Amino acid sequence: MPFVDIYSKDDFASIFYITNTEYDCVGGFDPEKPTILMLHPTTLDSSWLTEQFSDPRLGSNFNLIAFDMRVCGQSTCRANGKHDLWVEAADIAMCCQELHLPPCHIFACETLAVNSALRFAILFPELCLSLTLCNVPAPTEMKWVFNAYDEMMQTWCYTEDLESLEHVSMELTRFIVGSECDPDLRDDLIEYWEIEMPPFRRTRIVEQLGVIMNRTPLKSYMLKEVTQPVLIIQGERNEVSPLKYAERLVADLVNAEGGAILYEVKGGVGALNVVPGTASITNQVFSKFVLRLPHHRSDLLPSPTPKEERMSVALEKLAQLMGDSAITLRDPLSPMSFSCLTPEVVKGQEDSLKLYRKGEGAAFNPCGPNGKPIRKFSETRKQHWFSGEKDGISYASSSLTKNGKQEAEPYERLLPLPQSEPVTGDLAHQGRLRRATISPSSVDKHVIKGSMAKVVNSNTPNSFQRLLK
Repeated sequence: MPFVDIYSKDDFASIFYITNTEYDCVGGFDPEKPTILMLHPTTLDSSWLTEQFSDPRLGSNFNLIAFDMRVCGQSTCRANGKHDLWVEAADIAMCCQELHLPPCHIFACETLAVNSALRFAILFPELCLSLTLCNVPAPTEMKWVFNAYDEMMQTWCYTEDLESLEHVSMELTRFIVGSECDPDLRDDLIEYWEIEMPPFRRTRIVEQLGVIMNRTPLKSYMLKEVTQPVLIIQGERNEVSPLKYAERLVADLVNAEGGAILYEVKGGVGALNVVPGTASITNQVFSKFVLRLPHHRSDLLPSPTPKEERMSVALEKLAQLMGDSAITLRDPLSPMSFSCLTPEVVKGQEDSLKLYRKGEGAAFNPCGPNGKPIRKFSETRKQHWFSGEKDGISYASSSLTKNGKQEAEPYERLLPLPQSEPVTGDLAHQGRLRRATISPSSVDKHVIKGSMAKVVNSNTPNSFQRLLK
């Protein structure tokens, strides 16, 4: 299997990757074609880049490679409270150097990938030919998004039955893809999460979302370091990553070659590279953008600069950006040396991982003995008592105003949009750190477990029970 092992005194990660070559290795790359490095969407892995790998506009004209980030898919790592987006950027750089990859065009999808790609372009500009960012998020999560991530994560990690897990999975698909998610796509997403992110592997979920929720924004002087051509593809109706933040990033990338370009996908919501309709549009725009750039060969040659020396240079640049000279004294061969989290945040993340690790092995497993989900979501939902309309809640979909019009979209009702802006600046971590203490018994209250007969029998007065007999 194609893996890149990254090891040091304080860290270990085995990064899985895929390519579009016959034997799934970089040795099969065509040196005459440019290379595209793809970063997968949040909560998914490189297998969800199928729409890109199978598109002849990309697969026929470019060498393609995609990495599973260290807590996603088939990649594995040692859990670490220092893990942040700068660490992800260092992971990508080390993988590129180990595989002797040529400079690549970066294609990054959604929050985790977009933020990692920007930091990679800042620290390792010679490895990045261009940046394409799909659905640029807010600098830090908006309050309602932060709270939604928090609640869904706790519910997911401590669920005790399949119905509860399917309920929060349905909420997550609406959150990531949108309220009008295709039923077949929803089935595929939920099946993937049940197999790859079950409650008995919850520390991976906690670490991944901790990286997103505890991130600090890139300051304007940092964004000035991005000098590559930049294309931003943004969904018009994306509520989690509103269009205005993509417009702000375009304005901040003042040194991007030729000026940053913003393309708005009409009707697009989330996961632009996954939903078939928007994925085709995204691929077309991306391929045309890259093809108009100067052609670059893909010769697999060792870097003239040794890896340790190059990573030391990156640490020096990071120290300059952060105003902390102590960063230069860290081990350049450890991705964790690139972490820029404060000691308070590191401790908070370590406490959270320690808490969620308790009882992890005995947590709920939604799969059968064959390692596959016991049932398909769409088939069971047809008979489920709280499944009515596309949002899965009967009464919510049928609420009408006096003039016969629906009050609001189901998505808006379940996840109301506040007017507050994301936290920025020095206050980005104050009050935003994930709470490390939870009440596992409280996460299942919104879902009634078991059959309706049990619910009725347990809550019905004795006189009514006699009438039922």
